[in-house]
Amino acid sequence: MTARDQPVDDLSDFADLMTHEQEFAGDPIDPGVRRGRRRRGLIVTAVCLVLLLAVTGGYVGWALTAPVDATAVSTRFPPVPVSDPVAPVTSTAAASAISVAGADAYLGETASGTWAATGTGEPLPIASITKLITALVILEKVPLADAYDPGPTITFDKADHDLYDAYYVQGATIAPMPTGTSMSLHDALAVMLVPSASNYAEALSSRIFGSQTAFLGATRDWLATHGLTGTTVTEPTGISPSNTSTPADLLAIAKIAAAHPVIARIVAKPSVSVPGGGQLVNTNALLGTAGITGLKTGNLGEGRHNLLYTATLDVGAVDPLEVTGVILGELSRASLNAAVIAALDGIRSGFHDVFVAEEGQEVGSLSTPWGSTATLVLGEGASILTWSDTPIEMTTDIGRPVTYRDGEVVGTITWTAGPNTVTAPVVIKGRIDPPTEWWRLTHPFELGATTDAGE
Repeated sequence: MTARDQPVDDLSDFADLMTHEQEFAGDPIDPGVRRGRRRRGLIVTAVCLVLLLAVTGGYVGWALTAPVDATAVSTRFPPVPVSDPVAPVTSTAAASAISVAGADAYLGETASGTWAATGTGEPLPIASITKLITALVILEKVPLADAYDPGPTITFDKADHDLYDAYYVQGATIAPMPTGTSMSLHDALAVMLVPSASNYAEALSSRIFGSQTAFLGATRDWLATHGLTGTTVTEPTGISPSNTSTPADLLAIAKIAAAHPVIARIVAKPSVSVPGGGQLVNTNALLGTAGITGLKTGNLGEGRHNLLYTATLDVGAVDPLEVTGVILGELSRASLNAAVIAALDGIRSGFHDVFVAEEGQEVGSLSTPWGSTATLVLGEGASILTWSDTPIEMTTDIGRPVTYRDGEVVGTITWTAGPNTVTAPVVIKGRIDPPTEWWRLTHPFELGATTDAGE
C-alpha cells in the first residue's frame, strides 16, 4: 500500500515548493514600473556615451590646436677678435709732441690736446719757427681781408736791401730784396715763410711796427694774450738761440697759424717767385708727403733741426684726422724728416679694420620636442674700424622665430669698438616643420605652452 502512494507524495512536494517560492519572491513587479526602470537605464547609458564622445572629441580638438612647448635655442657666438697694441712712434730728438684732432673717440679724450710727447717739456731753441710768430703778429697789426687779399704794397729801400748782406754774413737764409722793389704784404710774407728769408722777417716787422722795439713789445703782448707763457722771442727771425718755446706752446701756435687763412695758404705753397731771385722752394721738404700740409722748419745746425708741421690723415674714419706735431733738436734734416714720416705712418697704420663676422658662419641651432631642427647663421659678414688694441665688445639680441622658415631673421649680433658699431643679422638656415597630428595626440604633456613653432 505504501509503495503505490509514493509518486503522489513527490508531486505534492513539488507543488509545495512552488507555493513557498512565491512566498519568498514577494509581490510580483508591476509592468509599468519595469518599463520606467528600463527607460532610465537607457538615458544614463546615452548620457555616458555622449560625455565619452564629447571628452574624446574635445581632447582631439584641443590636441590638434593647442600650442606646444617652445623651441629650444642654443647659441655659440664667435669669439671677439683681439688686436695687437700699437704704440705711438716717437722721435729720439730733444723733444717732440703730437696732437690729433678728430680722434678723441679712438685715442682718448686728450688726443686733441697733446696725445704723445717726449722730452722734458722745457723751452728749447726754435730757430726759424720764430718767423711763424712774426707773421701772426704782423697780420694782427695789418689784417688781410682773406687768403687772397694782397694787402698794402711794400716798397723796399736801401736800409732793407742792406739786410741782405747783414744776414748773409751770419749764414742765415735770405732772399733778394733790391732797392726800390715793391710787392704786396701777402707776397712778402710768403717770401719770409716759404724759403724762410730772414732779411724779409726783419724788414717787414720793422716796416709794420716802426722799430724792432715796438715789434718785440707787440710780440710779447700777443704771446701773453694767447697764454703762451713758455715762449720767448728776442728777434723776428729765429737766428738767435734765445728764441725758445715749449712743445706744448708750439702745438698751440701751429693750430693758430693753421686756422689763419692767409698763413695756411702761404705755408702750403711749394715755392714762391721773388723779384730778382726767381722761384724759391719751400724749406719744408715734406710738404705734400705723408699727408703733410705745412707749416715751418727751423735749423740752427747739427743737432738743432726743428719742424712744426700739420698733416691730414685719412684712416677710414668718417672724417680725416688733423694732426699737429713738432720735433725739436733732431740730429739732421734727414733724420728729422724720417722721424716725422714714421710718426704719421704709425698713426695711420694703428687704425685697421678688424674682421668680426663671416657670412654663413654658424652661431647656434633650433630644436623642437618633436625632433625638427634648423641652424642659426650670420646673414652677412662684418668688419669694424678700430685703433690699436681697442677692445671690441659684442652684444646679442636673439628673439623667438615667427615663421620658422629658411632665411627668417631672428636677431642680431652687434660689435662696438670706440665710436664705431657694426651689426650682422642672425637668420635661420633650414626650416622647422610643425608637429604631426599623431605626435600631438600622443604627447599631451608637451602641449599648452604659449609659443608654437611652425604654426
